[in-house]
Amino acid sequence: MGLSPNKDGVREVRYRMGFARISQTKQSWLLMPVLLAGLGVTLRAQTGVRPADPTVTEELHDAVSAAEHGDETRAMALTDALLDKHPEFGPALKLQGMLLEDLGRGPEAAIPYQKALKLSPNDTELLLKIGIYHLVSGNKEQAIQLFLHLLKIKPKDGDALYYLAQAYYLNGNNSLALATIRECVKVEPDNASVLQKYGELLCSSGDNDGAVQWLLKAKHADPTLDRLDFDLGVASYKGMHLDDAVTYSTKAVELQPNNLNALALLAAVDVKQSRWQDAALLFQKILSVNSDDVSSLLGLGHCEMEVKNYQASIDALNHLLRLDPTQILAHFYLSRDYMGLGNMTEAQHEADLHSQMLERASSAASAGDTAHEKIVWEKARALLSENHEADALQLFKTDSRGPNATAGEPCVLVGALYLYMGRPMEAARNLKRAQEIEPSVRGAHTYLGILALQEGDLNTAEGEFQRELSRDPNYQMAVAELGEVRYREGRWADAVNQLSRSRTVEPSLLYMLCDAYFRLGKVRDADITAELLAAYSKGNREVIQGVVDLLNRNQQTKLAQSLSAKITP
Repeated sequence: MGLSPNKDGVREVRYRMGFARISQTKQSWLLMPVLLAGLGVTLRAQTGVRPADPTVTEELHDAVSAAEHGDETRAMALTDALLDKHPEFGPALKLQGMLLEDLGRGPEAAIPYQKALKLSPNDTELLLKIGIYHLVSGNKEQAIQLFLHLLKIKPKDGDALYYLAQAYYLNGNNSLALATIRECVKVEPDNASVLQKYGELLCSSGDNDGAVQWLLKAKHADPTLDRLDFDLGVASYKGMHLDDAVTYSTKAVELQPNNLNALALLAAVDVKQSRWQDAALLFQKILSVNSDDVSSLLGLGHCEMEVKNYQASIDALNHLLRLDPTQILAHFYLSRDYMGLGNMTEAQHEADLHSQMLERASSAASAGDTAHEKIVWEKARALLSENHEADALQLFKTDSRGPNATAGEPCVLVGALYLYMGRPMEAARNLKRAQEIEPSVRGAHTYLGILALQEGDLNTAEGEFQRELSRDPNYQMAVAELGEVRYREGRWADAVNQLSRSRTVEPSLLYMLCDAYFRLGKVRDADITAELLAAYSKGNREVIQGVVDLLNRNQQTKLAQSLSAKITP
């Protein structure tokens, strides 16, 4: 192992850790000279840590010496013995953590590190170390707080800035990530790994030309950096500099011929330049390692279609749809495959599915269902589950940003969460409070209408939905829920009109739409809707069985058998 005084122990990790590909690695950064020099200070500074035994320094020195000479077993035994006598001795806790980590026992190492941090909450080495541990473990918020604390103590700490940028990026805050990595560049303008990460972040933000510029600076500073050609290939590809993308992605594959990401990048470049057979070979190589790789199955299906290997394309795309029924492009390629085989009925069927799913995808995108919003909703749900309603409201208030944020919106969102959690009284209270704060607030009437629907009060529900639509005639949730009212009333044509206009992807509403089509005798539309329902149910056994039963009741046995195969065991 060795405790050589090599300051780049932390940097060694940093060079190997990308913003989207964190891996736990060894960090030999607790150095013998630092431990011994800081021993007296630590003993005086830490409350409750004043060992009466005058041999404590010698015992720690022996443990460090054993570690330095590669005898990790003896070093660990000496450290454990020292901590048995002095369990709150910070330097020994730090040494124990490092030894555990170097032995590949990272999760165990975090325990003594965190104990040491409690004793010395301003220890910058420990703040960095535990911050990295939380980042690797996925606890991004905790990592951010630790790095921010460290930067209050050492405002120009390059490592803290680097990892803080990484944490912001992984937490979905690209603007803060970019601002932080720019500060890191100012602190360490010649650090190649920092330049590389700046380029990666610029690429993720859409500034592909800027990304290439900084990645080339990193390459000039250190051409041996891991994944640098891959990063340049990605930025060049996204910036549509395809000749450069070919050069860099080819080099990335040469350097790492079994790297699936590099192979996928080169395949994507080949597809963009219509080199279908070359791309197909690359996709097949990826699939030989991971036969269920969704993007490679889609890419292979596309390539086989372009070279008129229609059945091979159909096989790949059907495999893909068994894994992910919501892959819209797969239906477009299948439509062209069946057209190439002369099967115009199936070609039209797949074209209709593609069209319907495309409409719903654009609707979902406009609704703003982002990964960041999902994270916020899950946090708010957890707060409400613990009866911290005020904190949940504050979370939504803090998260609201931009010109579309309104005063009543946080109460609407909390009300909606209560509704989905099965707590109608709390839901109604918050929704009415939202209307008091902001009478024209969007969504409150719709959720109150859903509450009325749950209680079977169709008249009240319709009134709420109509009030919502009087302000916003295209509010899709209200349109869809009004469709449910019409369905429950047995007004099939009106139900179809509202539900289809809403472009809903909610399985329960798609079931109503499918049934209404059958009752109107529109079998082809019903079949398409049944397939949409199965796709958006994501393999839910109960949901798919329900639509299979509906199909069988309407003599659509062939489609029913096909959808039955999609039921998750």
